Amino acid sequence: MTERIPAAIIETVDPRKPIRLTPAQAGGPIHTRSFTGVFRNLRLLGAGLLFLLYFGTQWLNWGNRQAVLWDLGKQQFHIFGTTFWPQDFILLSALLIIAAFGLFFITVLAGRVWCGYACPQSTWTWVFMWAEKVTEGDRGQRIKLDAAPWSPAKLLRRGAKHAIWLAVSLATAIAFVGYFTPVRELVIELFTLQLNPTASFWLFFFTTATYLNAGWLREKVCVHMCPYSRFQSVMFDADTLTVSYDANRGEQRGARRKDSDPRAQGLGDCIDCTLCVQVCPTGIDIRDGLQLDCISCGACIDACDSVMDKMGYARGLVRYTSERVLEGGKSQLLRPRLVGYAAALLFMVGAFVWALDARPMLSLDVTKDRTLYRENVQGQIENMYSLKVINKTQQRRDYLISLGEGPFELQGTLEITLAPGEISNLPVSVALLDEQDAGNHELRFAVTDLSDPASQVSARSTFISPRVR
Repeated sequence: MTERIPAAIIETVDPRKPIRLTPAQAGGPIHTRSFTGVFRNLRLLGAGLLFLLYFGTQWLNWGNRQAVLWDLGKQQFHIFGTTFWPQDFILLSALLIIAAFGLFFITVLAGRVWCGYACPQSTWTWVFMWAEKVTEGDRGQRIKLDAAPWSPAKLLRRGAKHAIWLAVSLATAIAFVGYFTPVRELVIELFTLQLNPTASFWLFFFTTATYLNAGWLREKVCVHMCPYSRFQSVMFDADTLTVSYDANRGEQRGARRKDSDPRAQGLGDCIDCTLCVQVCPTGIDIRDGLQLDCISCGACIDACDSVMDKMGYARGLVRYTSERVLEGGKSQLLRPRLVGYAAALLFMVGAFVWALDARPMLSLDVTKDRTLYRENVQGQIENMYSLKVINKTQQRRDYLISLGEGPFELQGTLEITLAPGEISNLPVSVALLDEQDAGNHELRFAVTDLSDPASQVSARSTFISPRVR
């Protein structure tokens, strides 16, 4: 053998430098450092609006009922002045598809910002981390508390933290269950210990889930349990805005005096303070490049900008930017993938609004009786049917029931009055007037709003009779 085996030089660890593991690499709890900045304020504003929407909406009234109430028992879903029914679930499917395409669009545009600013998991995690800070202190104090032996002071601090966690978890569970059962009655029954078993189970379930997810699992949900972290990179392109470290500007990193010239020392702008690591809720080092653990919350940007301000350097060593810009190019906003998602999103939103506006406010379902046919006192063949009529409006309505053309006579109640949201099950019979037309026929039942003749719905069924021999 005369050919040499290809070899490459592998850089080894410099023994003069200590090995530094990120909190995510080291394992164990991640203790984040408190910080301030523009992106933290944006996150607080967004979280405040979401909390106001989540905890406040259910306490609003609309007429004589809760404004937003998904009454599973009555199969009525009230959203302010509109009531939806199981027949309208196609709209829910459309809404979920719109939300998915909205997520795709924002991901192509600005990466994983949904996770960092609006996802319930990360939003509640920030609240739980705030509870840690007010009860156990900032990052350094919490690390010392973890290492300290158990004492009355440590027990008191830990107990206060978990009490706040449980209180927030219970409030979250009450708010969630309050969208499915009247929240005022739920709170009264809870504090008077008169909850029914079903409500008790769901309150316990959601309290436990919130406590575990936001208190104990935290970043593990984002990294290991959420599928979004896995497929987000497929949606990125060279122009997607992501939280990135500018290595060209920051390297070679290292400590220095504030009044020194870093270029003379062969250093970049990064002073290797590791504050970007200490504030990261998932415990990664953004200087290692884009990672699936990054939730694009901007915490490292705020921390780095504060250091740059103190050192007198320009901000933006860590910033929202694109791969193309970091390589010296110019980012392109309008690109085929982004335009495609935007067009699809606009089309689906328009179609959803049209479908919502065109949604029939009257529903009719026809069920034929299991008895094929029978003979009435006049000797006519008749079939029995059950008509389910639903008034989906918010007003009392008068309706006329009719039958399409044919040798048939509709017998039973032909005019009904329904209250708002009322469901009526009407038994009717249809008689065959001419036995020469015996056999199977298609019928079409119709229900018309007497105050608005244009509002009409119809449903098909079958008439069965023996043939004349």
